[in-house]
Amino acid sequence: MTLDSLVAALHDTDTMLPLLCSVVAGVVIGVEREFQGKAAGVRTHTLLCFASAILTLVGLRMAEWTSNLSQNTQVVSDLARMPHAILTGVGFLGAGVIFREGASVHGLTTAASLWLTAALGIVFGTGLLELGTIGTAAAVAVLVLLRVLQSVTIKHPALRLEIAVRADSRYDGAALARDLAAQHLKAGPVSRRQDHATGLRHFSLIASSLHSDIDAERLAKALHDEPMVLEFSIIPLENESLAGP
Repeated sequence: MTLDSLVAALHDTDTMLPLLCSVVAGVVIGVEREFQGKAAGVRTHTLLCFASAILTLVGLRMAEWTSNLSQNTQVVSDLARMPHAILTGVGFLGAGVIFREGASVHGLTTAASLWLTAALGIVFGTGLLELGTIGTAAAVAVLVLLRVLQSVTIKHPALRLEIAVRADSRYDGAALARDLAAQHLKAGPVSRRQDHATGLRHFSLIASSLHSDIDAERLAKALHDEPMVLEFSIIPLENESLAGP
């Protein structure tokens, strides 16, 4: 490498324009994630998109690699290997931002945005600048506009309920559904688990209110006053309904 070759590379639009677009795309998506206070923000998304573009350009320019091959050596290249390797590696990076807190799982959207950012870097690296620009605009629309739409739609407060009764108790799923209906709650599918060690039968389900906020204290008092209920737990689920994922 010489100074002249470096200057020539900087003036090579086939190389610099895809790299510049990848930086801009990473910044735009990263700003939205940073604004939401996510662990993977501007720097992470920008570096990821930029790295994906660089590696894609490297794969496309194999003919320019410096290599010492023996005479009559045949080189077979597969241009799909580099994008495949990039997206596989990003899968491990995305797993690092996903974590579970109680009954909720966080980081799925950020993991998806990382994967998409890597894909955009690959697209820019191949020179499909228009497709990459459209993809970046679509990503921002999904992250920003759909968040706004979710904020104005009607939410159905929900909670995860677990109770325990004696194995020989007459209290069953139907009785539990009736008690929840008395509290203006709609019961979802009921899961049952028998614990032979303790002699208890456990019920778990998700219940939601279609009209107003859930009064967890009132529900707790009603379950406490039910003589056949020995144990119970109430876990509020933010923005989750019976029809939700």
